[in-house]
Amino acid sequence: MIAVPRRAALLIAVLSLAGCGTSRAVSSTSVAAIPQGRPQAIEPAAGQQATVGSPSDPVGDVNAHAPPLSEVRSELRQEVVFARVTSATYIDPLQYVTVWERTDQGVDAQLPVGAPILAPCEVKVLAIIPNWYAGQPLVYFELLNGPDAGKVQYVAEQITDIAPAGTILAQGQPVARYAATGTAIEYGWSTLNGITLARATTGYEEGEVTPAGRSMRAWLNALGANAGSS
Repeated sequence: MIAVPRRAALLIAVLSLAGCGTSRAVSSTSVAAIPQGRPQAIEPAAGQQATVGSPSDPVGDVNAHAPPLSEVRSELRQEVVFARVTSATYIDPLQYVTVWERTDQGVDAQLPVGAPILAPCEVKVLAIIPNWYAGQPLVYFELLNGPDAGKVQYVAEQITDIAPAGTILAQGQPVARYAATGTAIEYGWSTLNGITLARATTGYEEGEVTPAGRSMRAWLNALGANAGSS
């Protein structure tokens, strides 16, 4: 789908800006009821988001397709650390949200243009899919410490300035920043099989509220996100 070398297509990103500090106190509580994924050969896809403010058409090539699932899975497994659980605490990665939207595969939200999506703890960026939905990217990253160490999260769609694959970020550094146009962001749990946890467990139909999405909203709320219950 992309006429550049295979690995380069997955690693297209620019260096993130300097890390942001945080003063918000957070809980070390882990949401135990995170669904467990199982391998399924399903192409990555995103749920269509609600209309965002006054956006232009979705960014990028809306006719582009994500890389083959086998390619995404290979990239993820090359970079994964398999981190051990620790007692470290997390910070709210979405501290700058202005509007919380629906729960679907993950949690949808809007932020001010340029606002960072923060690393909730030390993380490793595993892979980037440039054209995940409507020409917009998705980035996978692994939590490297805390009670959910080894689990994979993602943020997708209206993002830019994504930290390159292979980068290890300290807690509070930007994984990506909110772009000027697009379809808001989705933040959720993923798997090493190259698909969202929602699709790997219960499946997903457009607009459907999933256990994986509810789990992510509860996880964010445990960190003081005030993301509501929808």
